[in-house]
Amino acid sequence: MKLARTFLDWHGRLFAKGGRLERLYPIQEALDTFLFTPEHVTPGAPHVRDALDLKRTMGMVIVALIPCILMAMYNTGLQANLAIENTVARGGHAAQGWRQQLVLMLGLGFSSGSVLSCFVHGAAHFLPLLFVTYAIGGAWETLFSVVRRHEINEGFLVTGMLFPLICPPTLPLWQAALGISFGVVLGKEVFGGTGMNFLNPALTARCFLFFAYPQDISGADVWVAGVDGYTHATMLNVIKAKGAAALMPDAGAPGWMNCFLGFEAGSMGETSALACLIGAAILIATRVGSWRTMAGVSVGTIVTASLFNWLASGAGRPAFTTPFWWHMVLGGWAFGTVFMATDPVSSAFTHGGKWIYGFFIGFFVVLVRVINPAFDGGMMLAILLMNVFAPTIDYFIVRRHIRRRAARHATA
Repeated sequence: MKLARTFLDWHGRLFAKGGRLERLYPIQEALDTFLFTPEHVTPGAPHVRDALDLKRTMGMVIVALIPCILMAMYNTGLQANLAIENTVARGGHAAQGWRQQLVLMLGLGFSSGSVLSCFVHGAAHFLPLLFVTYAIGGAWETLFSVVRRHEINEGFLVTGMLFPLICPPTLPLWQAALGISFGVVLGKEVFGGTGMNFLNPALTARCFLFFAYPQDISGADVWVAGVDGYTHATMLNVIKAKGAAALMPDAGAPGWMNCFLGFEAGSMGETSALACLIGAAILIATRVGSWRTMAGVSVGTIVTASLFNWLASGAGRPAFTTPFWWHMVLGGWAFGTVFMATDPVSSAFTHGGKWIYGFFIGFFVVLVRVINPAFDGGMMLAILLMNVFAPTIDYFIVRRHIRRRAARHATA
């Protein structure tokens, strides 16, 4: 590390003010602060002593995402191997793309019982999507930082990790590049960059793809990687058509426990509620994620789902009968609650505002799932909608506190 420190100090002169590479200072500064603690300090009072700076906050979110990342690679490969096994058993032929060729070259085969085969097959889908996201999104971040002469912030480390996790494994890489470009440029940079955006950039990117290329990002069926034309109805689509009873094991469905563990097809990082719970524990323990927002989403989901259950008799709509515990393990509910709704920039800031903000996310996600036949998931739209209203919620909460304080300290 001493050698790296000497190297950066010696070349840092070229990027300093007046140096030949002054315009590229944000790139050099980003590398320096990524490897070492920044040497500059706040010159004037007040001083806040806190070890949890932006870099460590973003790093902690990445740590909390590790269970979801591991599950994304394993379950993507598992679902692909299962689909290949079923296709071959029926006398069909599995798709032989470069990912499948890689698995065969490694001598692993397409066995759903082989953990290594599932990991490698899933990683062959997840890692290229991650690489494209970081390369394209990082290039946009760097370009805007160089033009504005701002530092490159660590916020994109999280955005670049979240986006592949909320995408299906079959998403074309060129669409991923287009989506993350939209999310970074029009979802964040046009508003001033990190800390200035009012929408979650990763969700903005997925929302763009959701409406621009619906056949590749969503729909009544899920597309399983590795088998051309192999589709089956999404769990949420089954709920709308037949109710939660159709998801039980005796009906040929995975059952609640498998959905909780994440052994179902879907967007790569969103299937496992258990992995999201582990991430939630890390975020809450380190005070990076707000437990109030997570609790608000949970309360909103429980209240709204229970209300529809009560209205189910005579309604003639199977989706009304879906209990809240099914909503919590399907359609990215857990992932959105833990990692998207708690975004410190686009969510509410005040304690009371976080409860209200979270409650209405839970309310709208159930409302969309049960009432609206066009959208199955609902979590993405619910969070983006409440991102828009978060500043308004905080405004009225702050005004309420000001009025109460003025009344408490008023003099005759």
